[in-house]
Amino acid sequence: MFNEPLVIYRDKNHQPKCIKDFCPHRAASFRGGENLNGEIICPYHGARYNTECESTGSDMITCSHIVDSDYCNFAKHVHLRQYPCIEKGDYIYIYYTGQTKPSPNEFDIKSPLEASLPETYGFQLGDSAFEEVFIDFKCDWSRIIENHLDILHIFWMHGNTLPGNDVNRKTIQSFNQTISKDQNHLRSVYNEKGNNKDEFISQIFIPPGRVIIFKGATDQARYVQILDHIPLSNNRARIIVRHYRKFLTNQLLCKILLFKQRQQKVFYTIFSEDYLVLQTQTFNEQMGYMNQEQIKLLAEDKMIKLFWDWHQHALEKETPWDLHPTTAHTNTIHQDMLMVYPPANPKFAHDIQSTIDRKVAIRLFSIIMVILAFIFAPDLIQQIKSNNASLPMVENQE
Repeated sequence: MFNEPLVIYRDKNHQPKCIKDFCPHRAASFRGGENLNGEIICPYHGARYNTECESTGSDMITCSHIVDSDYCNFAKHVHLRQYPCIEKGDYIYIYYTGQTKPSPNEFDIKSPLEASLPETYGFQLGDSAFEEVFIDFKCDWSRIIENHLDILHIFWMHGNTLPGNDVNRKTIQSFNQTISKDQNHLRSVYNEKGNNKDEFISQIFIPPGRVIIFKGATDQARYVQILDHIPLSNNRARIIVRHYRKFLTNQLLCKILLFKQRQQKVFYTIFSEDYLVLQTQTFNEQMGYMNQEQIKLLAEDKMIKLFWDWHQHALEKETPWDLHPTTAHTNTIHQDMLMVYPPANPKFAHDIQSTIDRKVAIRLFSIIMVILAFIFAPDLIQQIKSNNASLPMVENQE
């Protein structure tokens, strides 16, 4: 996060913990280590760390053992640095400040978690099933947020990829737009023009990086998308995408139809279509080309303008990229290892496609065999009965 490597794991009470990826003994990473019964183990010398809250009431993550018993007294004075971390509604939230501390109780939490929860904005997670993918981009994370607040590009760029006929290049149009905002969020509601003024899409931006998109009216939406944008490092970002739905919730049926794999294919195709634009936009911004004199916004781009106003103010106030700055000489090990998902990793997308094709072929073969069995099985059974009836009776002889 903002160039700082982190580790998320579960302790012996199955509670999530978020620590700096840094062993205090010799500054090794926990990559390649273990999580054994809630103890996180450094791969360099086997240092074990766990929480002491059951015995001491402390919520620090302390070294319980390193090398052998001679270092017991040394170990109890070694603590990992961490951020407050909580699990709620099937999401893990981290209170990130850029400065880890030995205890999460040392943080003065200024922004309430409730402001980030989907339930606060009228969406109950428990009412829906969802499909999830991770997306990696080699571009600025704020450009991706802007992309997800841009409703018009969906028609043109993704019109041939999205299922259905209501969103495509032939149906692209302008919308009436209503925007509301407070200190916790920006909300834009798009209504179709003309006699049919139904709510088309409602978008909610929740700083710093969550976007919720309702397809249709918020209280009636059968399809909701939640996107969480994570700034990993300069020109590196990860997106967690969840598509929630109130239909096709039967897990067995979804497996038979390969619904998850088909959804993944659509997701990766859509984000691959966005990728070149996002990379070139990032370049143009870094070169100073995207100033107010050269950028001409449409009426539907008002939400984007408000986002950039917030983003610029946040950068000036928080200066997050100054917390852990890198230079041209900084080792890129973490950046290189992070880009594992499409579209930054096209091989993974190709492997997903190959898996889908293989599973589809197996499913089709199985269905064909079942159909053939239903067609020919009655005749085979009747033929076997006829053959049995025509066989001569043989008496037992002793």
